[in-house]
Amino acid sequence: MLRAGGGRREALRVSAEVAPPAVVAGGLITVGTEWENPDMQEADAETEVLIVGGGPVGLTARALLSRWGVRALTVEKHHDLSPFPRARLVNVRSMEIYRQLGAAARITANAFAPEYGRVRFRDTLYDRDFATAAMVGVHAPVPESPVTGVVTSQDRLEPALLAATDAPVRFGVEVIDLMEEAESVVAVLVDRRSGAQTRVRARYAVAADGANSTVRQRLGIDTVGPGALGGFTTVVFDADLERWCARRPAGVYVTAHGSFAPLYPEGGWAWFGPSPDDAAGTDWSDLVSRALGPGAGVRADVVRVQHWVMNAFVAERFRHGRILLAGDAAHALPITGGLGLNTGVADVHNLCWKLAGALQGWAEPSLLETYETERQPVAHRTLHQAVTNTRLLIRVQNRRREQLRNSGVAPVHVELPWTDQYFAQLGLVLGVAYDSDAVLTPDGTPLEPSGMGTDYVPTAQPGHRMPHLWLTDDRSTLDAVGEWFTLLTPDPAHWARYATASWPLHIEALPDEHTDPCGLGPQGALLIRPDGHIGAHWPDRPPSDTTLHHALTALTRSTTP
Repeated sequence: MLRAGGGRREALRVSAEVAPPAVVAGGLITVGTEWENPDMQEADAETEVLIVGGGPVGLTARALLSRWGVRALTVEKHHDLSPFPRARLVNVRSMEIYRQLGAAARITANAFAPEYGRVRFRDTLYDRDFATAAMVGVHAPVPESPVTGVVTSQDRLEPALLAATDAPVRFGVEVIDLMEEAESVVAVLVDRRSGAQTRVRARYAVAADGANSTVRQRLGIDTVGPGALGGFTTVVFDADLERWCARRPAGVYVTAHGSFAPLYPEGGWAWFGPSPDDAAGTDWSDLVSRALGPGAGVRADVVRVQHWVMNAFVAERFRHGRILLAGDAAHALPITGGLGLNTGVADVHNLCWKLAGALQGWAEPSLLETYETERQPVAHRTLHQAVTNTRLLIRVQNRRREQLRNSGVAPVHVELPWTDQYFAQLGLVLGVAYDSDAVLTPDGTPLEPSGMGTDYVPTAQPGHRMPHLWLTDDRSTLDAVGEWFTLLTPDPAHWARYATASWPLHIEALPDEHTDPCGLGPQGALLIRPDGHIGAHWPDRPPSDTTLHHALTALTRSTTP
């Protein structure tokens, strides 16, 4: 683990300000930014859910399950949290979920200011912009959400997620075998320092162990899609670039010679681009310095180098019995557009309430079948968009570089490296609609396909995310959603007569000014699932006294009388 060396370099080595306090959790002792694993005992342990992978998706699942009162153990093969920036963007939908978890304020406090929610295009970092575009929902608030997305580094995000709950986490522990029994999953874990093995029995397992998922490979689940798009390199470096960037801030500067990204508000930079043929013999300081521009007069002080493969695929199945795939284990998306991490966060937001229902008895285990039904189509559509934009960006960068090489001057006419859908992604982010047995549509009619593209049009139709509407000056309809089903209605007293204790249910008043946008009459209602998607819509009073009971029974596949 890299140590703080003082001054600007400290920001590159350690995120000390956001390191979690000293805690003891499971087999993990955490003190500041140091982690030490005591010897693991050979005795078997039991938990309700085993989460494999302690990155942002696994840590989000851990926090969500904790809110439901579900016992979960998270294991991560690396010995600590990610020391590398990696993911850069937490979009507006993910921040809505983190607001629900009480983590949004901490994430925002350690992120960049909103004006960094922009991408700038230059020939070199030293040159002026030839194009720029704002990241919608990040650069400025949007009326469709109570929160704003942020530009932040993964090594700043993960400590905030780790601190969201005290549920046990074991670092430096790897899953080497996974076996299904009739009512459980048994995992064999190995401590990577001591070699000691132990067995953990769980009712379910969530595999959030990345694009090279050990769990997915052991289950023999294939993937579909383009696969590896190429080898890339990220170089973390220190340099004084403030005079070019302070007045034109951005989360990413795309140049003809690779992309640059500021790492932390207090300093630090990263360059990333295709790996050269002779990566082992490359002078990375020279390469990055040349990409800064011939007139820059700045030398990049390299801190660390990481080689990685840009993958693009979706798993053929998201579920194998009691084992469920999430995040990059289920779908690896190119980094262009910042969709990968956020799609994984949405995965576990969809999954964890269903796991809670199956474990706590208010939903049938077969409800978990709807996880793949709902999330796999989203993964395919998002992959298509991300691959299209990545290939376009690479093609335009290559063409721009060739033009500069041949002419020695920047071309007058510039092909912009994006489509209309590249930055205006609210359709992809907020417009997701689910069509499954966990959604009740009028007369059983299928949902209209979600555009999931440029435009987002709020709608209160079943399957869609509940639109953001202010219930009070500081409380959104999305804040009414939690570890329960939410019934929003202009007449709570009428619907309270039909409430049942068989399911977690909150009934809340919807102000009269919101009834028309939601398509509701004076006694109409919306039944919202715990993940914020609308499960049922009644334009007016319930057709019968058993309407609500039957709806909850159907949404949870329950056999409760």
